Amino acid sequence: MNTSFKVSLIGGSGLVGGEVLDILSTDDKVSSVVAVTRRPLKKNSSKIKNLTIDFNDLFKDPSAFEAEVFICCLGTTIKKAGSQNAFARVDLDYVVSWAQLAKKVGAKKFMVVSAMGANENSKIFYNRVKGQMQKAITDLGIPQVEIFQPSLILGERSENRAGEDIAQALAPVMNALMIGPLKKYKAIKASDIAKAIVIKSKEFKPGIFIYQSDQIQKIADQSVKESP
Repeated sequence: MNTSFKVSLIGGSGLVGGEVLDILSTDDKVSSVVAVTRRPLKKNSSKIKNLTIDFNDLFKDPSAFEAEVFICCLGTTIKKAGSQNAFARVDLDYVVSWAQLAKKVGAKKFMVVSAMGANENSKIFYNRVKGQMQKAITDLGIPQVEIFQPSLILGERSENRAGEDIAQALAPVMNALMIGPLKKYKAIKASDIAKAIVIKSKEFKPGIFIYQSDQIQKIADQSVKESP
């Protein structure tokens, strides 16, 4: 997009979403950001309007979320959610509702953080839910949909995830071994996913686009090359 544009974002209190908000708040191409959360954000920026609502009430006032670009960084774990049903409510139902809202208000682009291995026919529950989410979103007919499928996301989370902590510690060694076809499985920093999302938010080209970890990293690296 050549002119400034508005963004509506859900999931801004999370690891990736928080990074996205930080970048958007200082980007000259972004005129304003509506950040939808369940709890108030601890971020101060004249560009950010934080709406704290129950995610079940997204359609009460659709006009409050009008924007050219909708971004979704929602995501939880089965352990944190408490059950498979509760997990699906967040990672499927709320995400699809956000996309339906984007469609309703005429958004040009919908961007979502999914996961490596997302497949609606997968026998793995987590991957199947992510795949169902992707299918539901792409079926809505939004002009442009961009799906980011990172592998392990690196960064400091507000909650402890023992398994992920171990994986993050091993990530530098494992990443060095992942070459050729294995590059798409490399762990990636939350900040780099955010950089890639913001870079792509400025491009309008109708269609459905899916980026895996290695592609996300390549996009993020553009920001380094373009820096003075």
